[in-house]
Amino acid sequence: MKRRLAARLAGSVMLAAGTVAALTMPATATGSAPPETPAATTQLDAMQRDLGLTRDQALQRFDQEAEAARVEQTLSQSLGGAYGGSYFDAQQGKLVVLVTDQARFDEVRAAGAVPRLANFSAEQLNGVIAGLNARSADAPKAVSGWYHKASENAVILTTRPGSAALAAQFVQATGVLSEAVRVVESLENPRTYAVIGGNAYYIGSGSRCSVGFSVQGGFVTAGHCGQTGATTSQPTGRFEGSTFPGNDYAWVSVSSDTPEPLVNKYDGTTIGVAGSTEASEGSSICRSGSTTGWQCGTLEAKNQSVQYPQGTVTGLTRTSACAEPGDSGGSFITNDQAQGVTSGGSGNCSSGGTTYYQPVNPILQTYGLTLLTQ
Repeated sequence: MKRRLAARLAGSVMLAAGTVAALTMPATATGSAPPETPAATTQLDAMQRDLGLTRDQALQRFDQEAEAARVEQTLSQSLGGAYGGSYFDAQQGKLVVLVTDQARFDEVRAAGAVPRLANFSAEQLNGVIAGLNARSADAPKAVSGWYHKASENAVILTTRPGSAALAAQFVQATGVLSEAVRVVESLENPRTYAVIGGNAYYIGSGSRCSVGFSVQGGFVTAGHCGQTGATTSQPTGRFEGSTFPGNDYAWVSVSSDTPEPLVNKYDGTTIGVAGSTEASEGSSICRSGSTTGWQCGTLEAKNQSVQYPQGTVTGLTRTSACAEPGDSGGSFITNDQAQGVTSGGSGNCSSGGTTYYQPVNPILQTYGLTLLTQ
């Protein structure tokens, strides 16, 4: 029987993630896809619920965040080595850009952003992360990860309570720019999640994950969901490429299903995907998952390295949008811009938590894929 499958895929190994891209069977489908609604409409409801905004505030924030993403793309290039990172300030409704050279402040203002003096450039901070990544095997087990926090112009290293001194010794031993690192004790315990049953795409003998985003010939998802060569059902497909740990991404080719540029909102509607412009730190972001449905939060930091039990994964993005087992591989989206696929995290949607996603653009670049857009 030929049917329409609207991005239903949930997690196998890490955060069985939410359905996002839509896949349809050939033209004789007996059912119809959920109606498409504008991204602004669908995300508004979740933002009001999860971020405590009024409808007017959410609408205004959409516009402000879109402008912030545009300005960030421009200034991160034009400022060169003076660029220290940037983040969206919800109070000001503008992008704040950190600059190591005060003489460049007027350039930032002219672009419509707010300048702030930085001690370290983004290049230096990302170099620190690269140095820590290279020594990740030597990190104490209490250390859960590290990431570039633009709003603090620092690399934040998280470690279990009572282990800050040990973590600081690790930082010193790596030889990185230690004054740029801030050690924070945290209860976070990033982990993979048990495979659960449900209505999604299946890998091998029955584990499941969620579709990330549709691409020409198939879809992208999390690498921990299946190894290269593994087969899938509902939809029928094959893992053409997969990387985990190190990164957490994969792509699956499909045979009889037709990928569509849609994300499932789990209320009978979908959102159209228009592109993959990267959102700024501080922006609102939503994710779709077959366990917890449509959840929103804030993009907290980029270039996060996570110490999973299976190994270190680098280059992730950190968010406050909750997720649970059954949500892995699914999409993260801001307005109508694809952001990434769910990797893992800690906590849950009852008490809150932290969720990480693998940015989508590196997946497209690695495998030479074309994101399907409207």
